[in-house]
Amino acid sequence: MSDYLSVSALTKYIKYKFDQDPHLQSILLKGELSNFKKHSSGHLYFNVKDKESVISAMMFKGSASNLNFEPKEGDEVLLEARVSVYERRGNYQIYVNKMQLDGIGNLYQKLEQLKKKLSKEGYFDNSNKKAIPRFPHKIAVLTAGTGAAIRDIHSTINSRFPLVEQIQINTLVQGEKAKDDIIEKIQYADSLGVDTIIVGRGGGSIEDLWNFNEEEVVKAIFNCQTPIISAVGHETDFTLSDFVADVRAATPTQAAVIATPDQFDLMEQIKQYQFTLTRFIKKYIDQQQKHVDYLSSYYKFKQPSLLYDQQIQRRDDLEKRLNQNILNTLEQQRHKLLLTQQRFSLKDLQYNVHDKAQSNDQLKEQLIKILNNKVMSYQNELKYKVENLNNLSPTNTMLRGYAIINKNDKVITSTKDLNVDDNMTLTMKDGTVDAKVTKVRCNDD
Repeated sequence: MSDYLSVSALTKYIKYKFDQDPHLQSILLKGELSNFKKHSSGHLYFNVKDKESVISAMMFKGSASNLNFEPKEGDEVLLEARVSVYERRGNYQIYVNKMQLDGIGNLYQKLEQLKKKLSKEGYFDNSNKKAIPRFPHKIAVLTAGTGAAIRDIHSTINSRFPLVEQIQINTLVQGEKAKDDIIEKIQYADSLGVDTIIVGRGGGSIEDLWNFNEEEVVKAIFNCQTPIISAVGHETDFTLSDFVADVRAATPTQAAVIATPDQFDLMEQIKQYQFTLTRFIKKYIDQQQKHVDYLSSYYKFKQPSLLYDQQIQRRDDLEKRLNQNILNTLEQQRHKLLLTQQRFSLKDLQYNVHDKAQSNDQLKEQLIKILNNKVMSYQNELKYKVENLNNLSPTNTMLRGYAIINKNDKVITSTKDLNVDDNMTLTMKDGTVDAKVTKVRCNDD
């Protein structure tokens, strides 16, 4: 029995062989992601397959955090990984260190990142879109000088609205120098004073159309003051120029349709307007004719003097009343003026002034007498109060032979406040005397 290996021992040996093989420590692998899952721990678990084989794979959280895109089911990827064995299941799998999108996937990744960035900055907001003029005078067409796109645009415009002037601006739409040329031609077209600019080209792969995804081209379209119609690629093709343009056309032909009215539709509208206007004018003339016929049958129009006889007489009456009112008003104002003159005669005014002056002198004399009496009364009252204050003054009392006794800076008014041997000060009219108590005699003793 000792010759038999356990499953775990065999698995460990196989894992050891895988881990020791330098050719399996760093391999470059390409394939399609399937059964993709992102664990709550941040680790990624998925399969990598091609048309014939499938291999299990995982990517630790640390490596996954360095990815510059979000992997998803069906992505074609390029991997850098090592091959090892997962002992618990006995399966071999790869541990991915690096992952990137394969080829065209990188372009789509770059496109999505740039689209999110420009959208966040407001380049695609509908509030920035300009209206396409309904009846343009000039249209600038920016596309390659040869090819189906320019032929479709010109033929469509000529058939729909031949009155418009078409300005063909040959533009590189593919290749390394196309980006700068597109920007330059947009700025040039914007300076021409045209009503609408069509920027377009035929369909192609994402690489062929990539110049219309460049950030500088998007900003050039955004900053253009002239309305722009984007017609890049076929109906299923989308570029960032389509999102920033004022209008996106599915094809160059549709761009020409959007930019111009249809002359045949306009002719039909004109005919309809003409028919409607003619019918309206005829109806209006019939109504006015009936009104004229009605007025012409009125009896006063048959004898026109009836229209103004009464008015002439009424005018004369009003003129007579107006003149009489003017005379009455003048007489009333004249009477009022006479009364005013009588009330404000000079003699009466002088008499009133003299009378008011005498009355003022009398009031002045009365006021002086009242003030003198008040002053004399206040003087007598003040004299009386001064005499009373003087009689009550301690100084006046001392002049009559009295003295003020102080003990410890306190005035003594009773023998009960003194004791034998107390020191005291006698304040008299002409000075002070320091004294000492030798005996105290109270009237109650």
